Amino acid sequence: MNRIQHPVILQGENVKLVPLDHDHFPQLIDVAKQEKIWEFFSVKGSDSGTLLKYLKSSVLKRPTGEQYPFTVFDLKTNKIIGHTMLYNFYPEFRKLEIGWTWYDPAYWRTGYNRECKLLLLTYCFETLKTIRVQLLTDENNHRSRTAILGIGATLEGIHRNERIRANGAYRNSAMYSIIESEWPEVKKKLANPKS
Repeated sequence: MNRIQHPVILQGENVKLVPLDHDHFPQLIDVAKQEKIWEFFSVKGSDSGTLLKYLKSSVLKRPTGEQYPFTVFDLKTNKIIGHTMLYNFYPEFRKLEIGWTWYDPAYWRTGYNRECKLLLLTYCFETLKTIRVQLLTDENNHRSRTAILGIGATLEGIHRNERIRANGAYRNSAMYSIIESEWPEVKKKLANPKS
């Protein structure tokens, strides 16, 4: 797997992913105040202090190669609409994870997530030369699970008691993946969703 050459900027027709920066924090915190975003997360990101801690940590972990966080912009309005990241890197196995993805609910089911995933997956498979990209979500987050299946990922199973939610409840997580041999078909599906 190739090393990430900072800065990485990924742009499509509707969205632009830019490296997370301290200047983005106020707008991200404002978007994140909507509690329904965090229903299935292991952190309560609607709490400004909690989210700020995570955002600062992500920026600090970028130079160490632990995480590569992005801020998601709506290209039409130049407005910040969410966050996503590449992390859980295993260069020796050429695999990584896409996660910590969240958007302003006004952008749910609008096609923006599909475009973000197309940009990220293209970068992962074609630039970084990964052979596996995995995605994880709460077993009960049916909206997220539907979206992950919709981009062409395969359900591999349920990881029991995989983490603890902010409210103390145990969370089972659904693990999905896309592998190198599947990428051409997944890319075609994401690039032409009506075909």
